[in-house]
Amino acid sequence: MSSTAMYFEEIRHGGCCAYLVGCERARVAAIVDPELHEIDRYLGVAASRGFRIAYLIDTHTHADHFSAVRELAARLGAPAVMHARAPAPYVDVRVADGETLIVGELRLRVLYTPGHTADSICVVLPDRVLTGDTLLLGGTGRSDLPTGDADALWDSLFHRLLRLDDRLLVCPGHNYKNTPTATLAHERETNPRLQKSDRDAFVAQMASLNLSLPNHLTEALRTNSTGGKSVDQLIREAASRIAFMGMEELRDRIASGKPGVTVVDVREADAFALEHIPGAIHLPRGQLELRADTAFPDPRARMVVCCEIGRISTLAAATLRQMGFTGAVALDGGIRAWKEAGHPLESGKPAART
Repeated sequence: MSSTAMYFEEIRHGGCCAYLVGCERARVAAIVDPELHEIDRYLGVAASRGFRIAYLIDTHTHADHFSAVRELAARLGAPAVMHARAPAPYVDVRVADGETLIVGELRLRVLYTPGHTADSICVVLPDRVLTGDTLLLGGTGRSDLPTGDADALWDSLFHRLLRLDDRLLVCPGHNYKNTPTATLAHERETNPRLQKSDRDAFVAQMASLNLSLPNHLTEALRTNSTGGKSVDQLIREAASRIAFMGMEELRDRIASGKPGVTVVDVREADAFALEHIPGAIHLPRGQLELRADTAFPDPRARMVVCCEIGRISTLAAATLRQMGFTGAVALDGGIRAWKEAGHPLESGKPAART
């Protein structure tokens, strides 16, 4: 298949690069290395081009961001694809070196390139190669994170990737500096890390990098390797199941003397005693499920749940709704924002409920 019949688009999330690769004739596509926060963008691009998604591909187990492969696979009914050594239990198609994924008339060839991680692959297209974190523009993936191996990375780079056609464009999994796309030949000649072509020198170079750990390392590895959910994902899902009340609305209700709702503060006791919304009751998040029935005998009771910044209260309000308290909503914002807005606060013990 000629590259002219291939649709290719890079979709960024910060320094992370995902790719939509499609067959223009068959109107099918694959998404490679999608990031969880950009799901709507991927779906929008695919829909605008009339593409059906055939595969969701991760080039490796990511340690610095949250993969959208599992979520997209569930939504679209398309298979999740990773290397056979990937730990993620949700993978539908486990590929090995030299195998091919067929997307319409387009062939995506798998090149096994361990080193950054034990499950790293590159995806070879007619005119370019998606290198994941194996090879970056002007750099390489690091080898000091779980399952990383500098010796294996050297072999993957010099005995595998750099033996491909020199004219192939390099499309990496990260591009923090907005470096223009270059060919394999250009990277071989100019990439500082590739100038250490001797195995021992390359391994020593990688050991001396002294890189800082990625943000969310533990959480990203947990979710990407197990199929679990990130805290942010849990909060976004909870927010989609509830309603909110604005701070000004609640302020005006309190000022009227007939708020029509009970303010439920789910922070810890010391934070509540220091300052809280007037008339609020204290029901800490850790005791919510156990005390909710006692606090609210009527499941139709209207309540506004609040916390310090609005995240825990969102989870708490969703929990209350799941329990059958259909009148539970969350404050749009938290006590911190309430205070910054100049709205009234009081301190001391919880106000008695009438």
